[in-house]
Amino acid sequence: QVQLVESGGGFVQAGGSLRLSCAASGSIFRINSMAWFRQTPGKEREWVATISSEAGTNYVDSVKGRFTLSRENAKNTVYLQMNSLKPEDTAVYYCHAEAINTARTTFTVWGQGTQVTVSS
Repeated sequence: QVQLVESGGGFVQAGGSLRLSCAASGSIFRINSMAWFRQTPGKEREWVATISSEAGTNYVDSVKGRFTLSRENAKNTVYLQMNSLKPEDTAVYYCHAEAINTARTTFTVWGQGTQVTVSS
C-alpha cells in the first residue's frame, strides 16, 4: 500500500506565495514521475506540472515562470513552489505519482488534495 500526503495549502493574497509538499510512503520500490493537478468546482481536473525521475519538469503554460516543481528522492517528496499567485490559481491541488511497489508492480496513486485560495 502506498499513500501520498499533501500539505502546505492555505489562503494567500494575490501576488503571494505558497509551497505545497507531497510525501509518498509505503511499499515503494521506485517513484517514476510525480505530478500536481488542480480542480475547481464544476470543472475537470487540470494538469499543472510533472517532474520525472531524472528531475526533468514540465508545466502548463498558465503557471510557467511562477511555479517551480522539485523533488527530494531520499524522502520520496516533491515540492511545488508557487509564486506570484493569482485568483485563478484558486483550486484544490492534488498530488499524483507513478511508481513501482516492492512487488515490482507499476501503479498510480492520488493524494487527498489540499485547498489553495488566492484572494484578489
